[in-house]
Amino acid sequence: MTMGSADKREEVIQAWYMDDSDEDQRLPHHREPKEYVSLDKLAELGVLSWRLDADNYENDEELKKIREERGYSYMDFCEVCPEKLPNYEEKIKNFFEEHLHTDEEIRYCVAGSGYFDVRDHNDKWIRVWVKKGGMIVLPAGIYHRFTLDTDNYIKAMRLFVGDPIWTPFNRPHDHLPARKEYIENFLREEGGGQAVDAAA
Repeated sequence: MTMGSADKREEVIQAWYMDDSDEDQRLPHHREPKEYVSLDKLAELGVLSWRLDADNYENDEELKKIREERGYSYMDFCEVCPEKLPNYEEKIKNFFEEHLHTDEEIRYCVAGSGYFDVRDHNDKWIRVWVKKGGMIVLPAGIYHRFTLDTDNYIKAMRLFVGDPIWTPFNRPHDHLPARKEYIENFLREEGGGQAVDAAA
């Protein structure tokens, strides 16, 4: 069985465990040695991913199908870069505060790239690098954060079920039903193993 290049998603979405450095958040922050994380491992945390045709998003049948199947009725675009985003420095700091949402966060990168950091079962940071053509869904209740990479630019399609609610709940917000459901669905180990409770 061949590994790696067989999954086309890996050309536009890569993930790895982060180091503990306080250096510029826009750097890759690989551990030494590098420790990559598979997209299957991300799926175990509830993070879904697709590779789509970013040059044809208006007419992309695959995107249309995903939106219909998952009920993503709302769509807009967000450009994050110093020139396009008002209060850029403040917004970037806010995006990088660890938080959760009570709904899915769906981001489809149609240009540029950026990092979505998510917590694993043991509360370690995994950095998810999403490039043009990559779409990810972060489940409701997952602690995460976002930053640009050193190219300082992303244009992302934002999708939502119904009217969008972008409210971030900065950690800790373990009492929220969305967080409790996330722990129950994704952080409890199968087969009677010891549950990892990030609220502890």
